[in-house]
Amino acid sequence: MKSIGIAGAGFSGAIIANELAQAGYKVAVFEPRSHIAGNCFSARDALSGVMVHKYGPHIFHTDKEHVWRYVNQLSVFKPYVNRVKANAGGKIYSLPINLHTINQFFGKAMSPTEAAEFIRQQADNSIAEPETFEQQAMKFVGEALYRAFFAGYTQKQWGLSPTELPASILKRLPLRFNYDDNYFNHQFQGMPEHGYTPLVEKLLDHPNITVHLETKLSRAKCADFDHVFWSGPLDAYFDFSLGHLPYRTLEFKEIRASGDYQGTAVINYCDPEILYTRISEHKHFAPWEQHADTVCFAEYSRQATQDDEPYYPVRLVNDKQLLSDYVALAQQEQAITFVGRLGTYRYLDMDVTIDEALQTAKTFLQTQAAKQAMPVFVISPL
Repeated sequence: MKSIGIAGAGFSGAIIANELAQAGYKVAVFEPRSHIAGNCFSARDALSGVMVHKYGPHIFHTDKEHVWRYVNQLSVFKPYVNRVKANAGGKIYSLPINLHTINQFFGKAMSPTEAAEFIRQQADNSIAEPETFEQQAMKFVGEALYRAFFAGYTQKQWGLSPTELPASILKRLPLRFNYDDNYFNHQFQGMPEHGYTPLVEKLLDHPNITVHLETKLSRAKCADFDHVFWSGPLDAYFDFSLGHLPYRTLEFKEIRASGDYQGTAVINYCDPEILYTRISEHKHFAPWEQHADTVCFAEYSRQATQDDEPYYPVRLVNDKQLLSDYVALAQQEQAITFVGRLGTYRYLDMDVTIDEALQTAKTFLQTQAAKQAMPVFVISPL
């Protein structure tokens, strides 16, 4: 029986472990933290009883029906719509930018057709193919809305000028000419009834899987296994020999109160002089529960150091050389596949992470059956 080593007990590692364990492989999962589920880890707050997303809010949303069916086999998903508010210039608006936001911001009462024409006139249509975040925003909504809702927030979130960030970051956000304030466009949206941790527990609960918490899988130890799936940082596998790939990390400042602190799950703070990016009130992520007290977290974003938890890869418009060099180094390795957000140095939503993990496990089983080499990257970081 072949043995599999997996670095990381988040969604990527747990799904691959489960799929291969079911196929008869012995799997050892190594997790440096004291808990499973990676950044999706959730747990009850001891004082308030609120289910807290320990590493910031995770809202499940997807258009992939097979992924939706997959997660619903692991947990009951309750209906949840993410309705984000924005504090800009001392006023509260709805996000994503919709007809209500536009009318409120400009003090008008436009119809959808009038608003679409109005924004078309605001937008910088001289930009043919936006490359940077700022160009995308100027072409998307024009300068006034860009300055109010995106410029300051983005600077805080990434610690970089929006002129240095890729347009792809903003392309994920919709612009609507109706009063729909659902933050996501996806068909399937919800929250696991008891948080995300039980989903991952269920995946790892298999006689062929052993989990080693507070234990790193070292590069030297990888040789003990027939194949390794690495969902840790790509550069960490190589002991940062070429330098550190840049990440943003988050710090959370706890806020406790009785009753309802802000009336909604998430408020973004767009003005640059307010140092945090948003405040999340976690009991609103589970509206089917009732709690007398509340716990919130203000999020501060900064550049990650070697000792920090990496959250967002910083993929600059003009800086892919270091990543390319690490990918070239990885391609020389054998019996290892790099997976997930950290292993492929990409910003991934949960549904994409799950889909790619399932795809990776399937590819492995197919290559083994055909006696072919398993790719180092099933999905290329470049």
